[in-house]
Amino acid sequence: MLSIFILIGAYRYYAQLAERFGKTKWQYGILAIGIYLGTQLILGFSYGMYLAVSDPESADNVNYAGFSGVNIIGWLISIVAVWGVYKFLENKFVKERSVKPIIEIEEIGKISDQ
Repeated sequence: MLSIFILIGAYRYYAQLAERFGKTKWQYGILAIGIYLGTQLILGFSYGMYLAVSDPESADNVNYAGFSGVNIIGWLISIVAVWGVYKFLENKFVKERSVKPIIEIEEIGKISDQ
């Protein structure tokens, strides 16, 4: 249940970033969901492989839906991954905005002296 709230928050967070910089909102929202779920899958598979190698019998007694320490750590790592990519995209968009030439409204339609 907590993952659903995190996914909704991540989607809205990325959609606001896309809206602020004039990008397509739903694409960046889906990107946030993909980053979160991808990180969760990688962490889950890694932990499962660790359990299978270290103690094969303990893999049968895993609680997949509860609040265990591993789940909480996985949520935190996934949130940090979503936030890190968000900051990366934000910096990228700021740099793109400063590089693009800004055409003044008064200059539109005038012939330049070249």
